[in-house]
Formats: sequence, structure tokens, C-alpha cells
Amino acid sequence: MFYHDRKLQYTVRVDTPNPLFAKMLQQAIGGVEGEIRVMLQYLFQAWGSRGPTKYRDMLLETGTEEIGHIEMLSTAVALNLEGAPVELKDEAAKNPLVAAVLGGMNPRHFLSTGHAALPEDANGTPFDASHVYASGNLAADMYANVAAEATGRVLATRLWEMTDDPGMKDMLSFLIARDTMHQNQWLAVIEEMGGLAKVHPIPNSFPQTEENQKFSYAFMSTLRTPEPAPEARWTSGPSLDGKGEFSYVSMSPAGDEPNLGAPDPRGHAQMDQMTDPPGL
Repeated sequence: MFYHDRKLQYTVRVDTPNPLFAKMLQQAIGGVEGEIRVMLQYLFQAWGSRGPTKYRDMLLETGTEEIGHIEMLSTAVALNLEGAPVELKDEAAKNPLVAAVLGGMNPRHFLSTGHAALPEDANGTPFDASHVYASGNLAADMYANVAAEATGRVLATRLWEMTDDPGMKDMLSFLIARDTMHQNQWLAVIEEMGGLAKVHPIPNSFPQTEENQKFSYAFMSTLRTPEPAPEARWTSGPSLDGKGEFSYVSMSPAGDEPNLGAPDPRGHAQMDQMTDPPGL
């Protein structure tokens, strides 16, 4: 069950409307780094959560917070579109600055919504959920959440650099701060579960005796010309999970050349494919 409040989670103020910046803000709404993505990710992780209820509650609360972020950003888009020109021909012809603005704004911000936000990214691509991750493995999901918040924070800081509007900078400074907290809270779950050494490899419920342990901690170099192992943390010394030793291996083929059988006649390949002996 969800509730709503008429007031925004944080103040959204636009001192100087900017239709082009409204288009940029769309990335924070419907982009792969955006708030719709993390909202759905946290909520679906929560709705499928099994185990201690405190993790489900945290995910639900944070996913719900992200709904408020979408509301803030959508309000910011709408405010940045107030007063945007819509008469293209005459205005653009006599004012090159208007033409430049119209060339940069998203036409659907007027044509489809009448000066409001859309569930899409800055290129106008509608949001889809193909990059929403909810695996049912708590540790895997926490790492996915850290990555989501990290890329979201990068985006928010870039948007902050793009605007001189004091109100937009203030709103973005709030969103950047929340990204900081969210990164830390997901990492706190990893620490509470015992830290890197205990949760790795993920899933830690699968017995490592069943994996081919010859390759478990080998960095396999695919450089065409073999080179000495670089001095790096991942090429020698104990593995980070404490369960093995890193090594550096120059890869060479270990399998056979694939040799597929003749095509199934029902698939209607060419006659030449069906009559030539396989492998020739």
C-alpha cells in the first residue's frame, strides 16, 4: 500500500526556465541512470524479498523515496518549459536565438504533453525495464544497487555542471546527497552480511568444490602477443574473498574446433549447405 502527499519531497525552484535543460533532465527521469530505473529496481527487489524483513522494508522505503524523486524531476521539467516558444515559423525566422532553443528542445514536451515531462530519456527513447535487476540474491542485488546509484550520481553531478540556475543546482544538490546515502546503505548491507570475504563468491550457497577451481582465480589474458603479468592486485596474491590465490595466465585454445552437423532439411538452408560434408 502506498500513500501520497501533495507537497514535494524537496523544494523545486526554477529561476530562469530553460527548455533545453528540461530535455537534459529527462535522462534523470527515464534514462538508464535515471530514477524510474532505480524506483522499479528497489520495489521489485522488495516485492520478491525473502529472508529478514528489515531488508524488504529498506528496499520498499527507498523505492518509495525514488517515486518522490521522479515527481521532483517531472516538476522541474514542467517549470523549465513554462513560457517555451511554440510558434515555430515566424519566431524562428526573425530570431536565431529562438531557432536555437527550438532546435534543442524536445518537441514532444509540447506536442505530446503540453509542457510536461515524459517517461523517456534525453534522446526521446521511452523507458523500458530491461535494465531493472532483481535477482532474488540479496548480495547480488546490493551490488547492482550500488552501481545504479553510482551512475545516477555521476549523471546528477553532470547536470549540476550544466546549469547556472540556482534553483536547479539546489534541487540537484539534494539528489546528489541522496545518491551518496543510498550507495552507503547498500554497502552497509554487504558489511552486515559479513563483508566481502563472507558474501563472495556470489552466490555463496553454491559449493565451490563443484566449480572448475583451476580457473576460479586465474586472470586469463587474451592479448595476442603474451606479455609479462602486470603488477596488479588481481594478478597475484590472495583473492579478495580469501578462498584462493590470484594468478596470471596467457590464454590459448583449450577446446576443439566446432564441427556442426548438416542443416535440418526442414529449416530450408541452401542445397550446397546440405550436400557438402560437414567441416569442409
